Amino acid sequence: MRQVVDLEGVLVSAFVINLFLALVTLAALRWVFSWLNLWRFVWDPPLAQFGLLICLLGLYTLIL
Repeated sequence: MRQVVDLEGVLVSAFVINLFLALVTLAALRWVFSWLNLWRFVWDPPLAQFGLLICLLGLYTLIL
């Protein structure tokens, strides 16, 4: 696994890339959950979204 990614001469931590991917995936999941009206089954949606973000970040960190 790479610790640092070189983007046009700018060194970016791989964690930042993983965080960006997790945020994009979370935005897509939020849209799908809203479209299917699934947030009504969740007691605290912001807490569930934060948990999803942490899980996605861990998943991307392990995979990439």
